[in-house]
Amino acid sequence: MDIYSCISCGANLFGTNYVKLPCPACGELIYRCKRCRKLANSYRCENCGFTGP
Repeated sequence: MDIYSCISCGANLFGTNYVKLPCPACGELIYRCKRCRKLANSYRCENCGFTGP
């Protein structure tokens, strides 16, 4: 079982409390917790540096 962390807040992600999506710029998979998505917390892609809400 893989454990991921939220790219915005660093929380450990498990079960259904997160979403994974591709970076709009480079396609690298980004993992975000539902709380950060709901609050539109910013994130930065570690692969290409793209920042988004």
